[in-house]
Amino acid sequence: MRTKRPLREPAREEAAPPLKNYITPSGLQRLKDEHRFLLTRERPAVVEVVAWAASNGDRSENADYLYGKRRLRQIDSRIRFLTKRIDAAVVVDPAAPRPQSAASRVFFGATVTYKDDAGVEHVVSIVGMDEVDLNRGYISWRSPLANALMKARAGDRVELRAPAKTAQLDVVDIEYAPIPMDPFREPPGAQSTRKVEGS
Repeated sequence: MRTKRPLREPAREEAAPPLKNYITPSGLQRLKDEHRFLLTRERPAVVEVVAWAASNGDRSENADYLYGKRRLRQIDSRIRFLTKRIDAAVVVDPAAPRPQSAASRVFFGATVTYKDDAGVEHVVSIVGMDEVDLNRGYISWRSPLANALMKARAGDRVELRAPAKTAQLDVVDIEYAPIPMDPFREPPGAQSTRKVEGS
């Protein structure tokens, strides 16, 4: 008589913990405002357009219906993305008091003045991945430049390793102060905006 071997359970892959989403308070507020706008205004407006277009008959050649369905998929994808970013958010206030040992070194939320190889001075603020604005000098905490500056003190020389070259940077000043963020604004051409204007 053959004995049955117990079935082996398939090996379960351990889900990698989500990457922490370091972000400033105003950056998180902007994500929440966009999330709320998409859920409560834009998505319902697009659903209404899709329902109206579907009632017009043949859907295969109905541009309003096809565009509306595509727009709905984009909105749902963005809502899922924002939900994950908000759930993983770790809020760090750049202006919050911190011990002197931390205030004198570069960490998330620092505004850093440094000189490049040519002696040109630059000012950057280290912010979350959802807050990057290169025109204002807001760089991601995961960028090569932020990695080079991390934990440095004023007077330190650090090495920036970029794909194209390596550069020496001299840290001049480190400051922790509020980092202004633009609030979320409804995008031009939003379906809900057209509805309000047309009503």
